[in-house]
Amino acid sequence: MADLPSTARPRSNAARILTIVGFVFAVLALLLSPIIFGVLGLIAGIVGAVLGDKPLGWYAAAASVVGAIIGVVIAAAVLNN
Repeated sequence: MADLPSTARPRSNAARILTIVGFVFAVLALLLSPIIFGVLGLIAGIVGAVLGDKPLGWYAAAASVVGAIIGVVIAAAVLNN
């Protein structure tokens, strides 16, 4: 077989740092301000995935969206009581 060049970008340290920041923002979206930290975590996860941290970057982006949704539900439940 011939060696085919890979189109995937190699993972950099910046990609891993952005992915970790995305997960931290997902937790902060759950606890503090869901809209702000949810959007920031989504952006950090997507940028981390684009820079080469493929599976974890997308997981961080998804976790941020889920954290924001659950945070909004918790905030609505607390404010309605």
